[in-house]
Amino acid sequence: MYTKKISACIVMLLASIVISAQSQAQFAPPPNYDQKLADMVVTATKSGTLLRDMTQNTTVLTKEELEISPDQTIDQVLKNQSSVFLNDQPFYEKDPTGQSINVRGLGNARTLVLIDGVPANDAMYGTVQWNLVPMSAIQDVEFIRGGVSSLYGNMGMGGVINITTKPISENKGEISGSIGSYATGTVAVSKELAMSDSFKLRASADYFSTEGYQNIATISPSSRSALKTGMGNESAENANYRLQGSAKLSPDTDSFFNLGLHSMSNLPTGGYSFARKSTNEMTLSGGSTTRLNSSEQVQVNAYYENTTLQQQNVSSSNPYINATFHNPYYQVGGSGQYTKNLQDQAIDQVIMSVDAKQLSASNFQNNYASPGAANYQTSKLGALTSQVVAQGTQNFAGLLGQVKSNLNAIPLQVTLSARVDNWTSQIPTNYTQAVGGAQVSTAVPNQSKTKLSPNLGLLYRASKELDFRAAAYQAFHAPGLNNSIRSYGSGSSYVGNNPFLTPENMTGYEIGSDYRWKSGFIQVTGFNANVTNAIATYTLSSSQIASTCSPVCSSGAKSYSNDQSLRSTGLEMQAHWDVSSKWATDLSYTLTKAVLTSTYGAIDTALNPTGVQIAGTPRNMASANITYYSISKTSLTTSVRYIGNSWYDTAHTLPIPAYAVLGARVNHELTPNTSVYLSAVNLLNRNYITFGSGSQYIAGQPQTITVGARIIF
Repeated sequence: MYTKKISACIVMLLASIVISAQSQAQFAPPPNYDQKLADMVVTATKSGTLLRDMTQNTTVLTKEELEISPDQTIDQVLKNQSSVFLNDQPFYEKDPTGQSINVRGLGNARTLVLIDGVPANDAMYGTVQWNLVPMSAIQDVEFIRGGVSSLYGNMGMGGVINITTKPISENKGEISGSIGSYATGTVAVSKELAMSDSFKLRASADYFSTEGYQNIATISPSSRSALKTGMGNESAENANYRLQGSAKLSPDTDSFFNLGLHSMSNLPTGGYSFARKSTNEMTLSGGSTTRLNSSEQVQVNAYYENTTLQQQNVSSSNPYINATFHNPYYQVGGSGQYTKNLQDQAIDQVIMSVDAKQLSASNFQNNYASPGAANYQTSKLGALTSQVVAQGTQNFAGLLGQVKSNLNAIPLQVTLSARVDNWTSQIPTNYTQAVGGAQVSTAVPNQSKTKLSPNLGLLYRASKELDFRAAAYQAFHAPGLNNSIRSYGSGSSYVGNNPFLTPENMTGYEIGSDYRWKSGFIQVTGFNANVTNAIATYTLSSSQIASTCSPVCSSGAKSYSNDQSLRSTGLEMQAHWDVSSKWATDLSYTLTKAVLTSTYGAIDTALNPTGVQIAGTPRNMASANITYYSISKTSLTTSVRYIGNSWYDTAHTLPIPAYAVLGARVNHELTPNTSVYLSAVNLLNRNYITFGSGSQYIAGQPQTITVGARIIF
C-alpha cells in the first residue's frame, strides 16, 4: 500500500509540473529529422562519415536525447539501445572489475568504449570505467555495432561506443546537481576561460555519492541466511577533476589536451563494510589536426592512463579478510592519420593510419589465515600465509588503410578497409610462494601474433528515403591482462591466471535497411558473428596444480583456456517517429540467439553445453519511450523496458523470469539558463531479478526518484 501511495504521488507531481508550466511558454515542434541527419557526422569512423552513410548499424544519442532519459548514468541509458546487454543494476553497485558491456551477445570486454577518442576500457580488466564521465559532461554518444577491428584493432568485436564531452565555448560556466533515493546525490561544476582568440580552457569537477539499494540478494538461490555480520549496503563515492584545453596553433592547425584525476571507492553487492574497493586514476591525452589544403589533413593523437586498484576479498565464515590485492597498471598509446578527399575520381576518400599502444600491469596478492573465532570481531586480518605475484606487458602496433567510393553508374557506396595488427605479450614474473617456502615459478616465453582485420561495407540508396546496407568483417580480442597475470582466491575456490592465452578471433556480417523521412526513421538489421579461440574457465588437474599454484590452491581450482567457440545471430530494430508537434516516440527491439558451438580440451561439457542460450543473454529485449512536448520549455517522457526470460548459467539450472520496468521524467526550463527535472526509475517499484551470469541472483533497481537542476552562467 505504501508503495502504491508513493507511485500515485509521483504521477500527480509529474502531471502538476506540466500543467503549471503550460501558462508560461509556447508550443514548439520537435526537430526535423531529415535536416538533422543531413549534417550529423559519426567521428568514431575516423573518416567523418555522415550518419546516413553508415554501412553498419549505428546510433547517435544527442544531448537532447540523453536529457529526457529517466536513467541517471550513461551505462543505464545505453542499456535501452538494441543489442546492448547491460542489466538493471547501475555500474556503481557492481564490483569495479565487473563494470563491463556486452554487445550482440558476444560477451563482456569485447566492445571498445572511448571517451573523446581515448579508451575507457580498463587496461587490466577490459571492463568499462563508466565513472570517468558524468552525464553532465556528455555532448553525445556514437554507437557503431559489429566488428570495428579494421579501425581500432583489439576489442573491436562487438563494436565501438564513442562518448563525446561538451565542446569548449567562451567564458561559460555551468553548475548542476541532483538528489535522490538512497541518499544518491551528484554535484558538478565547470568554468570556461577564453585566454585569447586562439586558446581556451575549461576546468571542471564532479562528485557522486550513494548508499545503494541492497546489501545482498535475498532471492533463491541466495537467502537471508547468506546475510553475514559486517555486510553493508552497496555504496559508492566517485570524483573527477578535469582540465581541458583547445588551441589554434596556426590558421590550419587545431589542437587539444585533456588532463584528469579520478577516484572511486565502492562496496559492491554482498560486500563487507570493512573491505571496500578503491580505484585511483590519472589520464592525459592530446592531439592536433592540420589541414594541408582543402582536401588533405593530418591528425596526431596520444594518451596515457595510470591506474591503481586496491581491493580485499572476505571469507564469509566468521567474516575476515582472506586476501588483499594491489594492482598498479597503465596504458599509453598514440596514432597518426592522413586523410585525402578526392573529387571527380573513382575513389572519393583515402585514409592511412598508424598507431601503437602498450598495456602493462602487476598483480600482488597476499593471502591471510583466519584470525580465529575469538579474534575476528576485533581483527579482520590474520597471519600472512602466501603470496601470488605476476607482472605482464602487452604491445600493439597497427597499420590501417581505407578507401571509400561512390559509384556513378549506380547509387552504391563502397567502403573497404583493412588493418594489420601485431600483438606481443611478455610476462617475466609469475609465481606463488608460501610464507617461508620456495617460489613456485612458471617460465613464460614471449608471445607474438599478427592479425588481419578487413571490413567491406556496401550502401545502396534505393531512394531518398530508403537504403540497404551490408558489411562483412573480421575482428580480434587479445586476452586481458587479468586473465594472463591475475590469480585470486585460495584452496578449491582458487582461479589461476594463464599466461599462455592467445587472442580470440571473430568473423561476422550484417545486412540491414534504413527508411528515413521528415518525421523519423526505421532501421532493421540482421547479424551473424562467430568467435573462435574464445577464453573460458576449466578445472585444473592435480599435476597442473602442483606445477603452477600449489600450495595456494587445491583440488577444484580453476584457470583459463582458449577452448571454446560461440556464435551469435540476431535481429535489431530501432525507430523514431515525431507523431505530431507535441508527441514523439522511440522504439527498439533485439532478438538474439547466442550459443556455444564447441567446447574442447578440459572444458566441462555438462556445465557448458552447446546449442543452448549463453548465460546472461536474454533472447528478447525491447524498450519504448513516449515524449510529450507540452510546451516549448517542458517535456514529459515515459519509458518501458522489457527483458525476456534468460538464464544465470549456461547449464540452464538458474532461470531469470521476464520482467518489464516503467520510468518517467519531466524537464522544465525556468529561465533560458536554468532548468530543473524530476526523474523516476522503476516508477511502480516492481520487485524483480535482473539478468546476469553467476551463482547469486541480483535484485533489479527499485523505485528511485531523483530531482536535479542545472544553471548556466
